[in-house]
Amino acid sequence: MNNTTTIVSILLAGILTNNMVLSKFLGICPFLGVSKKVNTAFSMSVAVIFVMVIATAATHPIYHYLLASFGLEYLETIIFILVIAAIVQFIEIFLKKFIKPIYNALGIYLPLITTNCAVLGITMLNITDELNFGLSLVNALSAGLGFMLAMVLFAGVRSKIDDADIPEFLKGLPITLIAAAIVALSFSGFAGIGG
Repeated sequence: MNNTTTIVSILLAGILTNNMVLSKFLGICPFLGVSKKVNTAFSMSVAVIFVMVIATAATHPIYHYLLASFGLEYLETIIFILVIAAIVQFIEIFLKKFIKPIYNALGIYLPLITTNCAVLGITMLNITDELNFGLSLVNALSAGLGFMLAMVLFAGVRSKIDDADIPEFLKGLPITLIAAAIVALSFSGFAGIGG
């Protein structure tokens, strides 16, 4: 398989067949919590994409040149969480200072990117899948774009739910979870595309 085919394959897999939220069920907290409005879902997704790519760029060399070189692979999770926390802290400070409306819109969910299992998951999957640095960045970008697709798509679904005549016993969280399950189920159809 040539490089271009590999990159396209990784991009499509991260967005559709291996979607972090809808196929791997990672990042459910922001998926349910920040998907009430398309604008907020989009802003959160951009922040997650940025964190995923930067975290991958930082953790890949840390793992290969420090942890693996000195037999400290068992520290991978804790080191990766610390790196992600530092990156998120930087983004939070930047948004608070320069883009206050997005900072206010994201609220508590911005610091929660630190513990977003989708971000940690992609950094660890890149190591597990033994991807080189470049393909790891492509994989992180595709996972972020898949996250964005799931968030924006579900925000659109939730806006339709708000306008729908829902039985009283299903209002709120029950209908949100049912809608999330249907959206996730629709993505399972992409699983057959890869062969």
